Amino acid sequence: MNDAELAAHLAETAGRILLDVRAAGVFSAKALGKAGDQTANQFLVHALREARPDDGLLSEEMKCDGTRLEKSRVWIIDPVDGTREYGEEREDWAVHVGLAIDGVATIGAVALPGAGLVLRTDQPAPLAPANTPLRMLISRTRPAAEAVAVAEKLGAELLPMGSAGAKAMAVVRGEADIYLHTGGQYEWDSAAPVAVAAAYGLHCSRVDGSPIRYNQEDVYLPDLLICRPEFAEPVLSAVASLKL
Repeated sequence: MNDAELAAHLAETAGRILLDVRAAGVFSAKALGKAGDQTANQFLVHALREARPDDGLLSEEMKCDGTRLEKSRVWIIDPVDGTREYGEEREDWAVHVGLAIDGVATIGAVALPGAGLVLRTDQPAPLAPANTPLRMLISRTRPAAEAVAVAEKLGAELLPMGSAGAKAMAVVRGEADIYLHTGGQYEWDSAAPVAVAAAYGLHCSRVDGSPIRYNQEDVYLPDLLICRPEFAEPVLSAVASLKL
């Protein structure tokens, strides 16, 4: 099984596990999120250590011991991206399994278990036509003022949604055109989504236009832009005009 097949298989399987945990119906929303995180993380960590023992590993749900920094190949996973949405039995949550090679998110898969989908780097499809008017994704609970301001400049319609992975895949799937995030994230929030989005031909960068680097000592990533390539320059210019 190659890396892309492994990423897709693990993301899909973790998603099924999470749906089973939720279907058990024995947890409150908060407890469900914690149980799902722990169960999916245990599966993914054990599976990756078995399948790729020489690679580094970074997970939201596992304390980092620093050994990954010496590796060229590092798996970056988020067992439940959108724990709140998962616990509330919504569909806008995801499972991320990504592989960064020399700091670049290169291979990965994002499962959307609620929708029964897995989007992966080795099976890209043509992008759908742009929406009219443009549709721009924002957090359903904490919409960033910067994103709202850029949407106003571009005349874009705002589309609230849950997890980072769900928002990124909404652009991949053509449900939206722009995902601009300025509220701070971590490497596991975007590694797999960026790998998949790039494979589909989307623009992926920091909000100043610089490349997104992974497997850094500090895993905090303040901002992110994933959008259709024709909108990259207008969005970046609009962000620059805000003087963040």
